[in-house]
Parts: sequence; C-alpha cells; structure tokens
Amino acid sequence: MDVLKILLTVLGGLGVFLLGMKHLSEGLQATAGGGLRKFMSHATSHRIVGVGTGIFSTILVQSSSIITVMLVGFVSTALMTLPQAFSVLIGANIGTTATVWIIAYAPDPQLLGFIGLAIGGMLYFFLRGERVHNLGLTIIGLGLVFLGLYFMSKGVAPIKQNPDIAKIFTMMSAAHFGGVVKIAVCAMLLTAVIQSSAATIAIAMALAQQGLITYDVAIAVLFGANVGTTATGWIAAIGGTADAKRTALSHSLSNLIGSIVLIPLFYCFFVKVGPWLFPNYGVAETITVSGQATQAFTHMMAPIAVTDTIFAICRGIIFFPIVRPFARLIERIVKQPENEKPHLSSLSLGARVSPVIACDQALQEVVFMRESNLDLLKCSREVLAGTSDATLESHIVHREDILDNVQREITEFLGSIMSKRLAKDVADRAQRLLRFTDELESVSDEAAAVLKAVKRLRKQNQKMSDQSVQLILSVHDRVAQFAEKVTPWIRSPRPVIDVREVQNESKNIHEFIRDCRKTQLGRVGPEDPGSSIRVLAELDIINAYERIRSYYLNIAETVAGGKR
Repeated sequence: MDVLKILLTVLGGLGVFLLGMKHLSEGLQATAGGGLRKFMSHATSHRIVGVGTGIFSTILVQSSSIITVMLVGFVSTALMTLPQAFSVLIGANIGTTATVWIIAYAPDPQLLGFIGLAIGGMLYFFLRGERVHNLGLTIIGLGLVFLGLYFMSKGVAPIKQNPDIAKIFTMMSAAHFGGVVKIAVCAMLLTAVIQSSAATIAIAMALAQQGLITYDVAIAVLFGANVGTTATGWIAAIGGTADAKRTALSHSLSNLIGSIVLIPLFYCFFVKVGPWLFPNYGVAETITVSGQATQAFTHMMAPIAVTDTIFAICRGIIFFPIVRPFARLIERIVKQPENEKPHLSSLSLGARVSPVIACDQALQEVVFMRESNLDLLKCSREVLAGTSDATLESHIVHREDILDNVQREITEFLGSIMSKRLAKDVADRAQRLLRFTDELESVSDEAAAVLKAVKRLRKQNQKMSDQSVQLILSVHDRVAQFAEKVTPWIRSPRPVIDVREVQNESKNIHEFIRDCRKTQLGRVGPEDPGSSIRVLAELDIINAYERIRSYYLNIAETVAGGKR
C-alpha cells in the first residue's frame, strides 16, 4: 500500500508539473507568440545574435521544445537557413536551464504553488481582457509547476523509510563511467517519453534532496536529459521536408556529440564545479513528512542547476565555431529530394505545439493553392482557345482533385489549432487562412466547370463561333488579370490595399460580364437550331468566370479586414 501511495504521489506530481509547463508555455505563447515569431525570424543576422535570440526566446516561453518546433517550421518555410536555426538552438539549450534555476530557488514550492493558482485563477476567471486571461493562464501554469514539484518531493520523501524501495535507488551508482552511461541512457529515455528535460531534472533534484541518489548520479541525469529533450524536434519533423529533418537531426546530433565529448570531464569538472560554487551543498537537516521526522539534504538544487547551465554553455562553446561546417555535414547526411514541396502534414504533430508555426505551415499550402489556381486559369484559356490537348485537360481535373484534398487538410488542421487558446492576432490569422482556402478551392471548381462545359459542347458536336470565343477570352483575361493583382496579397504580411479601388474594378468586370451575357443570349435564333444548346454552355462558362471574380474579391476584402 505504501508503494502504491508513493508511486501515485510521484506520478501525480509529475502530471501536475507537466500540466503546469503546458499552461505556462501556452500562456506565454499567447502573450508573445506573434512578436516572438517576428523576433526570432529577424534576429539571426550573426551567430552571436542567434545564440542570444535562442536564450531570450527560450527563457520567455520556458520551453526549448517550443523553440525547436518553431525553428523546424522556420527552416521548412525558408524563413531561416539551417546555420541560423542551429545558432538559435545553441542558445535554446542554454535558455532552457532557466526552468531549473526557478525550481532550485523556490523557497516553499507548496506555498508558491497555491499563490500562483490563487492569483492566476482570479485573473483568468474574474477579470476581462485577453491579455489578462493569458497572464492568468501563465501564472496558473507556474503555480502548477511549483505544486507538482512539491508533490514529487513529498512522494519520494517516505522512500527512505522503506528499505526495499530505497535499495532500488541506492543501486544507481555513478562511481564508474559505465554507471554514468547507464544513468544517462535511462534519463534520455524518460525525457523522450515525457518530452520535458525540466521534469526529469526536477525528479532527480527531489531524489537528491532526500538523499536517495548521490549528487554525481543527479549530474549524470543531466547528460541524458539534454539528449532526450531533442525527441520533440523529431516528432515535429515526422513525415516532413528534408529541411525539417535536418533541423531535428542537428539538435539531436549536437546534444549527443556534446554529451559524449564532455563525459570524460564528468569526474574532474562537472561533479566538482557545483560544490565549488556552492560549498554548503548537501547539509542534512531534519524535516517532518507525514508526521515523521526525516533528514533532507538542503542546498542540493543550486549546484545541480549551475552544473546544468555550465554543461549547456560548454556544448555551445564546442559547436559555436563550427556552425556552418556542421550545418553542411547535416545537409550531406539528409539529402534534399528533387521538387520537394512543403506539405501541411510535415508538421501536423509538432506544429500543434506552436499555433504561430501552424499558421505558417498552413500559409504554405494556401500559397500552393494560389499558384495552382493561376496555373488552372492559364490552362482554361488554352481550353477555350482550342489549343489544349488531353494531357493538359487531365492536368486540370487532377489538380482540382488535389486542391479539394488540400482544402480539407487545411480545414481539419487549423480546426484542431483553433480549439486551443490562441492570441487574438493568431486566431484572426487562422480564420483568414480558412477563408482563403474556401475561396481558392471554389476557384478550382470553376476552372473544372469551364472544362466540363467545353467537353459537353464537343460531345454534342457543337463548336463555339469565333466571335463567341473572342468574347469569352476577353472575359477570361479580365478576370485573370484581377486574380493576378489580388493573389500576391495573400502572402504579404501587411499589404497596402485600396479596398474601394478593388471593389470598383470588380464592379467594372461584373458589368462587363453582364453585357457579355446579354450579347450571348442575343445569339439564340431560329436560323441556328443548335444555338440554344451552344449558348447555354457558353453562358455556363461566363457564369463560372463571374463567380471566380467574386471569389477573388472576397479574398481581397478578407486581406483588407473587411470579411472573415
């Protein structure tokens, strides 16, 4: 029964800790997500700047996993080069140790946890305003982190009173390199499963504080936890582009190589540096747990925290001078396939960790739809002019099917993102992207409708007159030019749009199409028995272009903020 109680307390504390890290990260992202994205994408002009960017960004969101996912997205969407992203990763490895410092200097985790829940709860539930709610969520997350730490410490404390369980932990020894490697591998696997190096290190801190593991065992845990935390990058890169896999590999390989290179310094440096900087570590004090007096080794957390930071800095020093050669090595290991295009599914798992990156990835697919539609319009002109062949017409049908699938994928993808708590600017952006996909998919449907109308005429042995062809081509050209004008605004972050001018241009095209429709209706006459069938198909084509015009007008108004 005691074993079950200990296990449930520790696992429950771990769950509360991880939930707190999630809320803390989401709250900070919602507060600074858009600004952080812009900051990271522009503050990488030099390696030193990149490292500083990684440190600051990771401290800000309290999660190197979030930064890794963002970098995978940046490299995949060409916002960053691999060397730039790797410089930021070096800084992220250093910045993530801030969480350990917070844990180390928490005077009373239980009290801090309840204070965080009280303040955060009042801000989140009783006050209005998005910023206040995000701040409340952040403070709630921080409170849960401290409360989880308290429960884990409380859970491991009684282990000392149970010799059978305590014996399991005393078997862990870092007295020789073989033991250090085994401990590091176990810590790596645990971190890969729970996807939080901070949680693994917090458990090691709690065990060390109770004297269940030695200080050198806790330091060995650092070596494995810093390798295991790179698993999140691989989750983000599953099924992704070569650039996404390169970013994940550079993170994993650098942390692994850094640990292997530095492990010979384990006894002569890393085990000694913490106690040297904090000479009072490991002092035993009597505390009361569940009504029983027991000894806890105080001042154990600060040496572990400083060693974690120094370990990260040493890894950074190793790789900082060779950022570009190392990036070239990664590029040789992971080859770039020919004609590779970023797919939304490439970050469907990892991007959900970061809504900002999710929108970036969705934008890539929207741009693909935009370019595909411009291509379909060009193909439609050839169909109308009578210069198309079977291959081109099959291309139209195939591309329309692809865009149907892309629209469904984007809708499902962004739907899952929008179910989370988002900053207003991120939520608005996701809604705009959904509107774009709906309008663009409708354009592809109309291009396919034009082809069907022409095929119907062929099947009925009907042929458009030269006058009708020229008239319909003039309609096509007016609409296609309008599309060419509107579509670049989709990618531009802040396009300058005179909505009234666009609306007037659209109105002129609408009136032109209306006149063309009247002209075609006037071609129906008794002297031409097939004229009604032919004109009906021609009107279907003209009506398709009228709808295309309206779709691109909707896009322009959405970009300008007039529609959602």
